[in-house]
Amino acid sequence: MVVESGPFKVFAGSQGETIARQVCEYLGCPLGKLIIDRFSDGEFSASFDESVRGHSVYLVQSTCPSSDNLMELLLMIDAAKRASAYKVIAVIPYFGWARQDRKDKPRVSIGAKLVANMLQTAGADRIITIDLHADQIQGFFDIPVDHLYGANVLAHYVNNLHLDDLIIASPDVGGSKRASFFAKKMHGLTGYEVPMVICYKSRAGFNRIGEMRVLGEVEGKNVVIVDDIVDTAGTLCMAAKLMKEAGAKSVRAVVSHGVMSGPACQRIMQSQLEELVFTDTLPFDKARCPKVTVVSVSEPIARTICAIQEHRSISEQNIR
Repeated sequence: MVVESGPFKVFAGSQGETIARQVCEYLGCPLGKLIIDRFSDGEFSASFDESVRGHSVYLVQSTCPSSDNLMELLLMIDAAKRASAYKVIAVIPYFGWARQDRKDKPRVSIGAKLVANMLQTAGADRIITIDLHADQIQGFFDIPVDHLYGANVLAHYVNNLHLDDLIIASPDVGGSKRASFFAKKMHGLTGYEVPMVICYKSRAGFNRIGEMRVLGEVEGKNVVIVDDIVDTAGTLCMAAKLMKEAGAKSVRAVVSHGVMSGPACQRIMQSQLEELVFTDTLPFDKARCPKVTVVSVSEPIARTICAIQEHRSISEQNIR
């Protein structure tokens, strides 16, 4: 794939270099030269080692904690604007703070809205991201947001496993829409209806599960649990245990973003999950957890950049 219209350049932050290089391979362009200078007190600065004047500049960086990654992206955006870039497009494979998308208790911040404001204030003209925790976050922006779906590449991976008696599961009620979308993707690939079950989950606090039970029949089925984020993996591991106790033949999980913090790797290795599949929106060393399989979303990102540069519809290219 070679983009033929409009000058553009792709640069990567510390959390986006691996996926950015793959994107550049699809686009047939070199990865731009960016310098991050760090001072002994922890402060850092971003500068471009080549001209971006008059170019559409694509900055690839996931804004996962720590907050240094977000600050790095903000500095990159500001540097590009001050260097007279034509357009600055923030490519954020994993949009951090997305779980703080509403006031669910008194006197709490809405972190996702705050991050959206910061990106726009820094000078971003457009956002490309993958599987936001909540669709309404797109409305927090007053600039175009291209919201891509990891389900496209994840569904193809599951389809290639050729599992019989397949059933899709959501680990909580809130994820039922996501699981239903994935089931429809599987229907399109397999040609037959794929049923769905839901886990009911209550939380005792951040990263702590109170109660969980399965709503639906999974006996004798190959279960694929669908979620957007695996953080400490407590939810997935408990859901897998319940599915196996209910007679499931096998249990796998496909997730958009592999945060994998704290005890996640240990929990996955000790769980009933046969496999955990997630995308490369965040860098992950597979040696940490052999049960993990990582699939790439670099191609849909590259195709989106190509469509933007050539002023073509993104949805009509079957990217979303």
